[in-house]
Amino acid sequence: MVGYRRNFVHGGTYFFTAALQDRTSAYLIDRIDLLRKSIQTVKSKSHFDEIATVILPEHLHTIWKLPDGDSDYPARWKAIKSLFTRLLLKSGVNLEKNTRGEYLLWQRRYWEHTIMDEQDMKSHIDYIHYNPVKHGYADKVSAWPHSSFHRYVQSGLLPEDWGGAVKEIKGMKFGE
Repeated sequence: MVGYRRNFVHGGTYFFTAALQDRTSAYLIDRIDLLRKSIQTVKSKSHFDEIATVILPEHLHTIWKLPDGDSDYPARWKAIKSLFTRLLLKSGVNLEKNTRGEYLLWQRRYWEHTIMDEQDMKSHIDYIHYNPVKHGYADKVSAWPHSSFHRYVQSGLLPEDWGGAVKEIKGMKFGE
């Protein structure tokens, strides 16, 4: 097996994709209140800035800026995933376990990419905001409610009609 390596940069900015094991599930938006509570709880204990985020039914993309001197995003992801799982269980959702007793909700790993410069940041923010259209959840970016796109519009950083109607944005070639 090939060793899995992560890049750790103190105070770094990272793009992440985290997904549920069952890619037909909709827990992330069906129970978005619990997901948001999980993220906010972890943010309050282990600060990070959320630059951009989109939450889809079975996966999410986000960009985080960590505090200076801190590169421990794995602990934050572990805490978010764990808390969301516990809150789902507490709300009455029945989740299967594997042979090791672990709940079969989240994919074990997540995609991480270290943002290298302003162009890289812009490309990943665009990717995040366009993702609901790419996956067919919305016919235009502004129609998807679970996105930081609306914050960008309110702040005057993007126009309401950014991304247009269903089409691919040139140069958007990222894995999930």
